[in-house]
Parts: sequence; C-alpha cells; structure tokens
Amino acid sequence: MENPIALREWAVAVKALEEGRQVIVLRKGGISEETKEFRLESPEFYLFPSYEHQRPHLVKPEASGIVSLTQTEAEQDGGKVRITSFAEVVEDIEVTDAETLQRLDELHIWTEDYAEERLKWKRTKPLHVLILRVYKLDTPQVIPMLEGYGGCKSWLTLWDVNTAAKTPVLADEEFENQADEVRNRIRILK
Repeated sequence: MENPIALREWAVAVKALEEGRQVIVLRKGGISEETKEFRLESPEFYLFPSYEHQRPHLVKPEASGIVSLTQTEAEQDGGKVRITSFAEVVEDIEVTDAETLQRLDELHIWTEDYAEERLKWKRTKPLHVLILRVYKLDTPQVIPMLEGYGGCKSWLTLWDVNTAAKTPVLADEEFENQADEVRNRIRILK
C-alpha cells in the first residue's frame, strides 16, 4: 500500500480550516519544490501542521492568538506531530492579480499584506486558491517528526499514519455556501 501524502500548511491555518473559519488555502510553492512552483500532487491529503515562518503579525488579529496556542501544542508534543485532519480539493483556482486576491480578504486568516506578498513572490507563477473540504480525524494520528518533514516544501510522504475514520468539519450546505462565496468573489469581473 502506498504511503499517504500530506500538504504542509501553517498550523494556524490548519486550525482555521478545522474550525470551519475558512475553506481555502493560498499556495505558491515552497522554496525547496523541485519544480519551483506549486503543483497539486493529489486531490486528497492529510493536513500537516507546520510552525516554520508562522508569525502572529502575518495573520489577522482575531487569529493571532491561535499562533501561540498551536506553538504551545507543538512544544508539548516533543518531537512528535499530531495529524488531526484530512482534506479533499474541491477546486484549484489560479489567481494572478491583487484585485481578485483582495476580494478574498474576508474569507481567510492571513493579513492582506501577507496574502499579496504570496501573490508577488515568483511573480510569473499564479497563486493557487485551493477550496478544501476538510474532515477532522476521529482519532488524531501522532507520528514522529522526521527530518524529511522539515523545510520549505508543500508535499510530504507520511510514514506511520493509519487510515482513520473522519467527520466533515462543516455540514454539506454550509460548506457549499462558503465554497460558492469563494468562487463568486474570484469570478467577479472575469
């Protein structure tokens, strides 16, 4: 059986997804990506909480307290990683302009400056807005933090993860409402 894949994302964003605060992530690719750009490697994956580069001033004030909380949780896990959620990509939408990105501002936890910085990085490559259907694992998976899980890369192959029962974070109707809101804001004026 093939080892499962995970998307490495800031722990604060994973928490926001798990709480139903947002249904999107903004991806441009990590510095260590072989292709030097983001590529969707799987339509479904675990969410791997990352603490690298995560800073309170890069998220909106209402989410900045979660940064400290997630950091404390990581320190308590001592060399382990808690995998608590799974996601399915419903849509991968490419954004290339600041105006479109700005219309999404109310739908995610990142500051406007940080989101725009992501858009401008590797200017010739689009920013991927992934609409995710997120599921909480009924039993979190606690795995060793391997050296290969570090670094600036989007995708990880996980070891020691067992298939676990999962429950959708949002009811179908609420999820569809949030996903439609993302689509509508992106497609305005297009």
